[in-house]
Amino acid sequence: MDATSDITALDLAALIASRVCHDIISPVGAINNGLEVLAEEGQSEDMREFAMELIQKSARAAAAKLQFARLAFGAAGSAGASIDLGDAESVAKGFMAGEKADLTWTATRVLMPKNLVKLLLNLILIAGHAIPRGGVIEVVVTGAAESPTFTLACKGTNARIPANVEDALAGRLGDHAPDAHSVQPIYAGLLAKAARMVVSVSRDGDQVTFVARPATVDQEGSADVG
Repeated sequence: MDATSDITALDLAALIASRVCHDIISPVGAINNGLEVLAEEGQSEDMREFAMELIQKSARAAAAKLQFARLAFGAAGSAGASIDLGDAESVAKGFMAGEKADLTWTATRVLMPKNLVKLLLNLILIAGHAIPRGGVIEVVVTGAAESPTFTLACKGTNARIPANVEDALAGRLGDHAPDAHSVQPIYAGLLAKAARMVVSVSRDGDQVTFVARPATVDQEGSADVG
């Protein structure tokens, strides 16, 4: 495939569904394990307390991931709807609470077009893969609600630009068939195009920076080719 436009709507939906299932299968499985422990007879009180703590922790993690997925991948309202940036911050921090990286958020709470908010949340997911050993993701939103600039500075040991991310964000797939892992930056690239944004990625030592800003006329024209 040469461009993300070659992906059918059915394939895109299936891959995103696989991505969401991949994220929640671990905490849901842990809940099931905890319930099995509680169902066993003769368990010590310490073991039962451990099982309850596991169930509670995993339930919170599953809920956070589903809430995040609802905004990042879901319809989130009717066509043309806006999303409260404060709600996006809340679900992003809830999601990142179970990840290796910490998240900081600097933005004015405003209503923002849903595709822009979805793009920001998807970039946060990609940013987490840039610092696989953990660190800090600093999210800064500047500019007007209708034409913002998103800056995500990912700081951590052995920070790296995830493989094929730059091509996927730009709408190029090359020889790499999309799967449940690569679909997320592909979807982010489609969101960027729909929102008339362009995304750039750079690395400087142990920091990878993602910047999404409004596209110029020339950049919009280039994005439509291929």
